[in-house]
Amino acid sequence: MESNNRVIRSSFLPFSPPFIGEAEIEEVVAALRSGWISRGPRTAQFEEAFAGYLQAPTALGLNSCTAGLHLALMALGVGEGDEVIVPTMTFAASGNVVEHVGARPVLVDVEPDTLNIDPTAVEAAITRHTSAIMVVHYGGHPAELDALTDVAKRHGLAVIEDAAHALPASYREQPVGRSSRLTAFSFYATKNLTTGEGGILTGDPELVDRARVLSLHGMNGDAWKRYSYKGSWYYEIVAPGYKYNMTDVQAALGLKQLERLETMQDRRRKVVQLYAEGLGDLDQIRLPTVRSHVVSAWHLYPIRVLPWGSAMNRGHFIEQLATRNIGTSVHFIPLHLHPFYRDKYGYRPDDFPVAQGAYETLVSLPLHPGLSDPDVEDVIEAVRDVCSMK
Repeated sequence: MESNNRVIRSSFLPFSPPFIGEAEIEEVVAALRSGWISRGPRTAQFEEAFAGYLQAPTALGLNSCTAGLHLALMALGVGEGDEVIVPTMTFAASGNVVEHVGARPVLVDVEPDTLNIDPTAVEAAITRHTSAIMVVHYGGHPAELDALTDVAKRHGLAVIEDAAHALPASYREQPVGRSSRLTAFSFYATKNLTTGEGGILTGDPELVDRARVLSLHGMNGDAWKRYSYKGSWYYEIVAPGYKYNMTDVQAALGLKQLERLETMQDRRRKVVQLYAEGLGDLDQIRLPTVRSHVVSAWHLYPIRVLPWGSAMNRGHFIEQLATRNIGTSVHFIPLHLHPFYRDKYGYRPDDFPVAQGAYETLVSLPLHPGLSDPDVEDVIEAVRDVCSMK
């Protein structure tokens, strides 16, 4: 296969590097010089600022979104003998945490356009053992929370939101993470707001308080309270907890990233607009959709590559972009295809036809606020060039 006009950048364009400025660096240095580098005053400040940004009931800073999902299950009392419904189109953490508490993750298919968990599939998967629904907001596009909440209420189930991609996103003008549902966010290096590694849990204050105790060994007082001048050396272990706390070094990054979040989102939205304008007429790919009642966080820009010609498929498409110095990724390899879930529960590829079909065509294009207009143009030209191959 040959293209009409092979376009090659002079340097490789990474898929999604972190977007760190001097303000973040200065704040981290200040944290290092302050004497508080683990959980301390900056973590508490970041929790308060984040909750205020979303107008959420409360927030708990953690070392990952995975920790938030695990603690959410623990706070709800999910354990052995329980089932948690999880979309197969997600990262491993969404299912792994269910395994960690001794429950069974019951995988379900997703909606064809958004690739979010399908409420109809959820209802069909409910049994007398079902205790919760894990809602993943794929790519930053909110799932159908009204329908899912209705299903949960009718069956007496808890809803946990995996919002690793969904900051800042909103559903029917309600920011994801504002409600009393337990919602976990990710601040990993590639996320819209990064603390390097990190996460936060928002939701019902009583449940978040349970998670707070579990997040630091099960102690009834954290290090900030014990080692500040108002603190006490005495503590008690009230539960066998974990070491999941956020640090002040992470929170320092988060505080400055939160101040810039809206500006960074404006740039993401501009990149999305440029992609739509530059790629929307191509028959060989399908662009992501956004439903009218949501605002996507645009964490990902996942396109579908529709096979054409004699040899072009998703794998070849990615290889051709790489030769043009364009970095890409694939989100995700569905859980039912991974050996652990496949072998333990006997899943087959065709058990989830929507997710399976989407996975075979998905490619995530570069999307981050550090992309310049020329960078975006390089991506567009490279995609168009590959699509011209016969």
